[in-house]
Amino acid sequence: MSTPDTAVEAGVPYGIPLERDHPFDPPAAVMALHRGAEMRRMKYYPEGRLGWLVTSHRLARKVLADTRFSSTLGGPAQVPIPMPGLEGYLDFEGDFPTTPGMFIELDPPDHTRLRRKLTGVFTVKRMKELEPRIAQHVEDRLDALAAGPRPVDLVEAFAVPVPSLMICELLGVPYEQRERFEADARAIFTTDETGAGKEAAIGRLFAFIGELVAAKRAAPTDDLLSDLAADDELEDNEVAGMAILLLVAGHETTAKMLALGTMALLENRDQWDLLRERPELMAGGVEELLRYLTIIHTGLIRQVKEDFEFEGHQIKAREYVTVSVQTANRDEAHFIEPDKLDVTGDAKGHLTFGHGVHQCLGQQLARMEMRIAFSGLIDRFPGLRLAVPVHEVPLVTGQSFYGVGELPVTW
Repeated sequence: MSTPDTAVEAGVPYGIPLERDHPFDPPAAVMALHRGAEMRRMKYYPEGRLGWLVTSHRLARKVLADTRFSSTLGGPAQVPIPMPGLEGYLDFEGDFPTTPGMFIELDPPDHTRLRRKLTGVFTVKRMKELEPRIAQHVEDRLDALAAGPRPVDLVEAFAVPVPSLMICELLGVPYEQRERFEADARAIFTTDETGAGKEAAIGRLFAFIGELVAAKRAAPTDDLLSDLAADDELEDNEVAGMAILLLVAGHETTAKMLALGTMALLENRDQWDLLRERPELMAGGVEELLRYLTIIHTGLIRQVKEDFEFEGHQIKAREYVTVSVQTANRDEAHFIEPDKLDVTGDAKGHLTFGHGVHQCLGQQLARMEMRIAFSGLIDRFPGLRLAVPVHEVPLVTGQSFYGVGELPVTW
């Protein structure tokens, strides 16, 4: 990737802005970039190395569907935000090894080979079969909330346990061992964690899952990890990597959405009340929350495979393109009144689960968990409210997924 001269650098923004003026809206700085141009040059590192920023819904879909943009990024330092300790990767020009089993880092056919091992598990039909188990987990957590003290941190007591219990059950990971993966999962997604810290966290996760794979192979049980361990076409490290991806992404993202979504509904009380009065709106309401909040606030990154012209821009091989999902989901050219939370509106086409071959594999599970969890919470605690002023709720901006650190509530 080339470094531009000083004259060209002038006025080119560096990275994705993360600081917000309002907890539910994208940073004003990134929205201003979106309104200025749907695709622009962007500095990926402070010293001036350039890539591209795409902000519109139209171009976001085009990039994510175009196979000339690769998901194999060539190193962990390509996210356009400050990441201390990763400076050693900035000038790396070779093919950086991908993490075994992490098919989100791969392009077809390697991506296809691994992902197809899981597609049968995450069909709508299979997810419907899991619905009673999800409902039971939600009911159990609501019972615990009702019997416990108040105020209570909804993140710890509800938002994290619900998806964590479910993904552990689906994979066959003992829930009581969650402390062995939760801290390392956070380290991987934390932007100020050093490169060495991330590598150590990944190493511990591979060791943990590796132990489970060996145990499942010796004594299989009725779960996904046992099925993967018995697949002769998969290497052990691929099984471990696939399991880690599902385990980490399968609870972290939904947990963030449950907490932030509850907070948004409580601060838009008319929407909370509308979902309570008309529960048939919940499915659409979940889609609207996914669009409106967009927890993927650092963007989706792709590397250009070859030189070509794209939308009037000459882009070069090995340059990076960041797709800003949060601005695409607030694009007034695609959504009506995009800055308003409206659970009766049409959020069709939002990009929170991505687009193209890398569209989120577990999106049906996530949707079902959110629908059941929000419905149960609103039905059981119609008078739920924040226990602190909204500006005192701690925001999590230093991770790949935006959210709240804790959510004190009472009723």
